[in-house]
Amino acid sequence: MNGNRPTNIHWRMTQYTIWVCAVLAFLLLTVFLNAYRLGWETLWTTKLSKVPVLLVAFVLVLLVGACAGFLYGYAIKRRLSRLIEAILRFERGNFSYRLPDLGEDEIGLVGTRLNQMAERIEKQVASLQKLSTEKAEWVEAQKQAVISEERQRLARELHDAVSQQLFAISLMASAMKETLPEVEDSVGKQIAMIEKMAGIAQNEMRALLLQLRPVTLEGKGLKEGLAELLEEFGAKHPASLHWEVGDLPRLPKGVEDHLFRIVQEGLSNVFRHAQATSVTVRLVFRGRHVHLRMIDNGVGFDMSKVKSSSYGLQSIQERASEIGGIAEVISVPGKGTQIEVKVPIVVDGEGEKA
Repeated sequence: MNGNRPTNIHWRMTQYTIWVCAVLAFLLLTVFLNAYRLGWETLWTTKLSKVPVLLVAFVLVLLVGACAGFLYGYAIKRRLSRLIEAILRFERGNFSYRLPDLGEDEIGLVGTRLNQMAERIEKQVASLQKLSTEKAEWVEAQKQAVISEERQRLARELHDAVSQQLFAISLMASAMKETLPEVEDSVGKQIAMIEKMAGIAQNEMRALLLQLRPVTLEGKGLKEGLAELLEEFGAKHPASLHWEVGDLPRLPKGVEDHLFRIVQEGLSNVFRHAQATSVTVRLVFRGRHVHLRMIDNGVGFDMSKVKSSSYGLQSIQERASEIGGIAEVISVPGKGTQIEVKVPIVVDGEGEKA
């Protein structure tokens, strides 16, 4: 509605038919009066129950036109609403939705074309997922065992040496604050700063170790790999961790690998930036889509000021796009961050449970 003026097709069709009926009634009455050589005053002076026949005729014509236009406009609006609903579903990635038969006119033709388009996109998503699977298998086949071993060795050395030293620095700084109560204020601030920097460096190191180990699912299923990753995160991060991984169909290898990496990247962001005390991860299969949601109650950020070079968020969105899905990141300063990923899965029948 624009002010008080009806603008949708339903009411416009009603107005149109009223005007058409009024014009046709005027023309027919003109022809009738000319044929019988009567004047307009004849219809005005001739009365039906004290009401001029001319007025009665025009009121009837307008009522018939209004009813016809209202019903016809409603039928058109209903079919157009079906088209709009389908477009919104397709926008949200629900390409399995199909429009019912909307008739043989142009609206019906648009509905048929939309169904054909959705079918083609669904096939393209399946092809895209197949390509990502082939790519993941190729990368896994080309990966040399020595590279994997080197990453594991590097992770162990960082954990046993650098990580332990950072922990020792943090403990020593904390002990200095308690054993030197009379220390100058400026020195105390410096000691507190050293303790804080050591804590930040520890979080960075934990995030780095989380990315180094495990590198991929390494032959495990997605559910098993995520459980291991989340247990490792819970052991290294003081935040309260809650997770739910539901029963999943047999997913393409590329989809599993990308979903695993998205969770890995999200947890790494929590280590580095979030300062969260609670983290929730939920992965379920519903309505032929895999739904992944990660929520933390950390410091959040202003989405209008996110740099385009923010590698973590960009990586998550790119990985979701590579498997035909969509990723949405919502964050509010002081309220935490939510990452939601939705990936359509094309399976035969109901698919096999993983």
